[in-house]
Amino acid sequence: MAKKTATIEEVLAAIETARDKVMADEVKSLTKLGIPKAMAYQMIASRFHQKVGTQEEAEPDPFEGNPTTSWEEIS
Repeated sequence: MAKKTATIEEVLAAIETARDKVMADEVKSLTKLGIPKAMAYQMIASRFHQKVGTQEEAEPDPFEGNPTTSWEEIS
């Protein structure tokens, strides 16, 4: 039986498609609870570290490196 391999682009596309479906399902659930759609999009986008429209990310991701801070400055 031959083993099928996938390209990086195919894997990334599959991950993005799955993420988009999960995000859409969560927005739908929040709107059923009475939360306005725009607010639901913002809540879900912040959880998935996505930018909504022209809105900038409110807080920087603490796990992304800060290139201006060195370990000596932190200690």
